[in-house]
Amino acid sequence: MKYEVKLLKSEEGYAVWCPDLVGCHSQGNTREESLENIKDAIALYLESVDDEEKDRVDFSVQLRANAV
Repeated sequence: MKYEVKLLKSEEGYAVWCPDLVGCHSQGNTREESLENIKDAIALYLESVDDEEKDRVDFSVQLRANAV
C-alpha cells in the first residue's frame, strides 16, 4: 500500500507527515533520514490499527512535488 507524505524543510531539518494517517508524523536532519523515519512511523501506526482496518502487505513512501 502506498501512502502520500508531506515534507517541510526548516532550520532544524525536515518535518514529514502522512495526511491520510492522522497523527502520523516524524522528522529528520536530512530528507533521506526523515523519509526513513516516516516509514517506521507508518509501520508503527498501522500496527496500532484494528486488523479489519489495515492492509500491511507492502507499503512505500511517495512524495509529491508541491512544497508546503
